[in-house]
Amino acid sequence: MNGLSVPEKLSINKYELDESPHIKVDQEICRKRCQNRVCLFICPAKVYNEQNGELAVDHAGCLECGTCLVACTQKAIDWQYPAGGFGIVYRNG
Repeated sequence: MNGLSVPEKLSINKYELDESPHIKVDQEICRKRCQNRVCLFICPAKVYNEQNGELAVDHAGCLECGTCLVACTQKAIDWQYPAGGFGIVYRNG
């Protein structure tokens, strides 16, 4: 595993996906109160992106670190751990 880049190490992980997303975004709060959208830059898995002015979330690649929840000062992100048996399965520690 030594010598692999971070993206290569992350690609080894396995995800058990739940149909119900564990991340929800209050779009109205984002539009009205958030000016800097820190979540677009702080997520190490790049789960968040902007599409047509709206914040989009691809919860399938979430590393479950909770960084977005802490960084969102407007409390627009509702983040929970995935339901039991779902989410990321780390294969490299």
